Amino acid sequence: MLRGSSHFLITLLASIIVTLLAAGCSVIDPRSAIPKTPPTDRPLNTIHFAVQVGAFSSMDNAVRLTEKLQQDGLNAYHFIDSSDLYKVRFGNYPTRQAALTAAERLKARGLILVYYIVTPRLIPATTELRRQIVRTAKKYIGVPYKWGGESAREGFDCSGLTMTVYQLSGLDLPRTSRQQWDAGTPIGRDQLRKGDLVFFATSGGRRVSHVGIYAGENRFIHAPRRGKTIRMTSLSKGYYRKRFVGARRYL
Repeated sequence: MLRGSSHFLITLLASIIVTLLAAGCSVIDPRSAIPKTPPTDRPLNTIHFAVQVGAFSSMDNAVRLTEKLQQDGLNAYHFIDSSDLYKVRFGNYPTRQAALTAAERLKARGLILVYYIVTPRLIPATTELRRQIVRTAKKYIGVPYKWGGESAREGFDCSGLTMTVYQLSGLDLPRTSRQQWDAGTPIGRDQLRKGDLVFFATSGGRRVSHVGIYAGENRFIHAPRRGKTIRMTSLSKGYYRKRFVGARRYL
């Protein structure tokens, strides 16, 4: 069972996406132009109980299991923990019994074998939680961001990175950059704090197509695009400065 995000190492697997952009990395909703009216403030749900399966020495095995669960409609992702084994996690169930029931149904269908019910350790929404989110994200710097299916040949998925970092910190962040944009509280660039998300229009116009985690000191952590590793980048860098469209807060 996991013992907190400080134990997670540097590799994770996010959900399969249908479309990726070479210049961006998130699923682009054709309606995803920046809205004229700011989204409603809707605090994120916390992760109560999740199901964890698998303990693989090979990432490819974790990829295959993650894909199988995603194809069954589950928001699954994988990561490598302190034991250096790849594990898969999915779900946000209100009670332990609900998680057990869901897991047993999947087991009866042969989709999973051994499983564990886990409760992510959630620190109250304080400065320490913000630091935890950034610490978790920093562990992935320098790592090629890989997941399964067709997307493995297309590139990175920035919103999968942000979702997984938040999920491992006990916060149920939505999957796509557009959903993440809609879920948060709008804030100005001069209000940014560690753990906030920053959004960009990397495919032209004003459509949200890229997201990263603000790490402080005018920098953010993100999975840029195909052929690149996860990295820390300055918000003042010309490319991102010109394409910055806003920021959102969830804590």
